[in-house]
Amino acid sequence: MDILIQASQFFLSLSILIILHEFGHFSAAKAFGMRVEKFYLFFNPYFSLFKKKIGDTVYGIGWLPLGGYVKIAGMVDESMDKEQMAQPVQPWEFRAKPAWQRLIVMIGGVAVNVILGVVIYWGILFYYGESYLPNANVKYGIMTDSLAMEMGLRNGDRILTLDGHEVDNFNQIPMDIVLNEVKIITVERNSETVDVPVPQEIVPRLLKAKGLISVRIPFHVDRFSPGSVAKDAGFEKGDVIVGLNNEMIPFFDEFKEALQAHKGETVKVSIMRNAQPMEIAVEVPESGLLGIYPVGDLKEFFDVKEVKYGFFDSFPKGMEKAYDTFSNYLLQMKLIFSPSTKGYESLGGFITIGSIFSTDWNWLQFWNITAFLSIVLAVMNILPIPALDGGHVVFLLYEMITGKQLPDKVLEVAQYIGMILLFGLLIFANGNDIFKLFAK
Repeated sequence: MDILIQASQFFLSLSILIILHEFGHFSAAKAFGMRVEKFYLFFNPYFSLFKKKIGDTVYGIGWLPLGGYVKIAGMVDESMDKEQMAQPVQPWEFRAKPAWQRLIVMIGGVAVNVILGVVIYWGILFYYGESYLPNANVKYGIMTDSLAMEMGLRNGDRILTLDGHEVDNFNQIPMDIVLNEVKIITVERNSETVDVPVPQEIVPRLLKAKGLISVRIPFHVDRFSPGSVAKDAGFEKGDVIVGLNNEMIPFFDEFKEALQAHKGETVKVSIMRNAQPMEIAVEVPESGLLGIYPVGDLKEFFDVKEVKYGFFDSFPKGMEKAYDTFSNYLLQMKLIFSPSTKGYESLGGFITIGSIFSTDWNWLQFWNITAFLSIVLAVMNILPIPALDGGHVVFLLYEMITGKQLPDKVLEVAQYIGMILLFGLLIFANGNDIFKLFAK
């Protein structure tokens, strides 16, 4: 059921993005009197799931969810319709129009994706506002994964600065460390200031890290897993776990780590229930887990900053958020294609994209991800690669500067090269996903 919910959100988001991207090309082409022969959601080699002709355009849904397309008469595109291109030029064709009009048609899809990203962020900020945990309020410090420990960070550290700069939003810290190629993380540890260097050789692994650091929290019991030994022993929702075998251990990460040393043993867990101290004896299974989920709502433990925006105030903030997403993604691409970071190893396909959606239907998260993917789609499509919008833009700019149109044969060869590059990248990214699945 979880996978079904994730897949449903992924395909809904993908469909919205593809339809609106292609509508950007479609509407610009129609505005300049070009004939649009097809408008498709998903590709349709050999057959379509649905198609209907309205006017000059066939609207359809393909079966291969790798994107979508509009087929504009008289244009060298992925359809590779050489027969049409061999015919005399007609006034309604793409190739018959001035270069500036063709340029607007080609950037129409990217423009719509950027506008969509801004509009979604605008709507999110107006409807939901903005909520984040200020780094200054992370009073218990951080929890670290094995990679962060290897770097020199420790559980309980309070991050002060990254290369001497303070960070307001705690959740931005892992991204800032990677994207800004931070050299020194300054932390407060046991009331002392410590500089933790970030080794250059660890950067490729940072790109693939998912839980580098998180917020350290007290251990408040929220719910139990099926067959939980803790529930059978008498633990209840709302209990606060504060110790183990007469040793004070107030934090979730510390308790979880300490429990690993007592597999197969009976331990005494100190708790607070309704402000009263208690002890519960429980046998620790070989897994080293009691089957307790802690309270994960940070508002229970920290002062979370919440900002509300009016209708007009939220618009410039939405533009700012879209710009930040755009610039951060460009930085990610720089790292991905840098040989020194081996960022290509972290490249993912549809499984990776689908996995970022929640297993619960969460509209706030859905629209945040859709806005992010809309900006990503804009960046990817404007790359100067033949077969992408950016490749067509380069050829049109060349024509506008030199006054010479490239021969159709050159455009066809470039289209083939671009398609090979794109399919190669697609195979590599999704191959990475499959490899990661089997490597687990």
